[in-house]
Amino acid sequence: MPTINFALADMEALIGKRLTEDDLDLLMTYAKGEFENYDKKTNEVTVSLDDTNLPYLWSAEGLARLFKGVLKLEKGHPKLEIKKSDYTLEVDKSVKEVRPHIAAFVAKGKKIDDYLLKQLVQLQEKFCESYGRRRQKVSIGLYSYKRITFPVKYTTVAPEKMSFVPLEMTDKLTLKEILEENPKGKEYGWILKDAKKYPILLDSKDEVLSFPPIINSNFTGRVEADDTDVFFEVTGTDEESILLATNIFAQALYDRGFDIFECKIKAEKPFSSPKPFNDSIVIPEDLAQSMLGLDLSKQDLLDLLKRARYDISGNKVMIPDYRRDILHPVDVVEDIAVMFGYENIPDAPLSSYTIGKRQPMTLQVNKTRDMVAGAGYLEVMSPILSNKSLLYEKMHTKDFGTVEISEYMSETYSVVRSWLTPILMDVLSKNTHVEYPQRIFEQGLTTQRTGSKITDSERIALATAHSDAGFTEIKQALDVVMKAKGVLYTLEPKTNVQCFIPGREASIIVNKKQVGIIGEISPQVLSTFGVEVPVSTLELDLSLF
Repeated sequence: MPTINFALADMEALIGKRLTEDDLDLLMTYAKGEFENYDKKTNEVTVSLDDTNLPYLWSAEGLARLFKGVLKLEKGHPKLEIKKSDYTLEVDKSVKEVRPHIAAFVAKGKKIDDYLLKQLVQLQEKFCESYGRRRQKVSIGLYSYKRITFPVKYTTVAPEKMSFVPLEMTDKLTLKEILEENPKGKEYGWILKDAKKYPILLDSKDEVLSFPPIINSNFTGRVEADDTDVFFEVTGTDEESILLATNIFAQALYDRGFDIFECKIKAEKPFSSPKPFNDSIVIPEDLAQSMLGLDLSKQDLLDLLKRARYDISGNKVMIPDYRRDILHPVDVVEDIAVMFGYENIPDAPLSSYTIGKRQPMTLQVNKTRDMVAGAGYLEVMSPILSNKSLLYEKMHTKDFGTVEISEYMSETYSVVRSWLTPILMDVLSKNTHVEYPQRIFEQGLTTQRTGSKITDSERIALATAHSDAGFTEIKQALDVVMKAKGVLYTLEPKTNVQCFIPGREASIIVNKKQVGIIGEISPQVLSTFGVEVPVSTLELDLSLF
């Protein structure tokens, strides 16, 4: 839950309206957040945000943009003019193996004071730590434009072949030494642990800008108060996320009065950034009324949508380029409800009277979760949507029946998950820097397709990862679950997946019916995920008990 600070006077200037503490308390509900505190001595406001899918709100500029819509001061897409330029960033093919994606732009014309610099750094850090998965997925750099000579080059070098003075230091260090001695290198060096060459940003004079995603240069990478022009870049492993970060920062700086100049990215597939997504979604005419139980006219809907900062083109709702959280028409209906005000939706009378109780399946699921947690496994939770690459390709397993989304917004979330074991492997791959042993589990809904038949199942999967993880240990966890349930089971030495080591896998059989799988993950699968210790897993279909 990100917490951010800003000056009340600054928020009032961005909105163009005086605000009281009560105003802020109400306005923050529209941002799915809370007004925490106002310090009259420092004029500083503290707020917290509950929605981690809206990183544009993690700044005074983003909140002000939303509040203008709530207060009917502005409607529709906020203005963003991107000026043409000759600024170029040349991308070497070698970065593809370590950190393949980059975007950039130049912002000019507004004096950066100490307060504004702190606001930019705040958004930078919140975005990279949370949405950017501690800089692994996304890292952002801000630079003093006046110290850079274009074109900028993004390439890789051997760890000991390049040296520069890192930010807040006085002596030159090689890239290898930075990871070993610099505080930021020690904190984020795990991201590059498998890389033979490291990414580097240079200008045309071979002056180092930064060693992404670790640290900036103390020369070009030091933005100071009184600078008026800055160079912004973002690198990462996910193209969509780096484009989103670019759009969010470009809009924030434009809202502050900067002129935004494009940067031409000369890569395998050249493009200019900031790069608009130009996303739209069609909302069925009566969807909002039927879901919310409201009698809204077409004009009412248009007004609420524009206050939520959408544009309308025919029957399409145009999504702002600084948002990537709209996956379904229902997401837009939620924004309509937020702008209408949940407190303004009239209560519906009770039409039936029942006594609530938990379903038997819920009781069984919760009991199983408690048992597994008691056995020393840490619970993880992931989205119900996934992708075929994770579920099958990386697991070296054939598709055994997947429900696919026909018009998905992101390939990462393009199918409904059909099993949980790949999800646990993905979690382990993102935590290779954490101490072993690691024992995790997830319980949740999965969906499989057999012909035209769709079946939902409540499943639980366990994984243990450490140097001695083997079949015996994961079978002990299976024994704990089965004995607690009072269920007798047998093992048959075969499964319907190809992710296990042959001879160290089995189907779990209860009453002559397969209810799960268990085994040791094959070295090929471990290599695909970048996991360097043995992993054993089991997965049970609780719906069959």
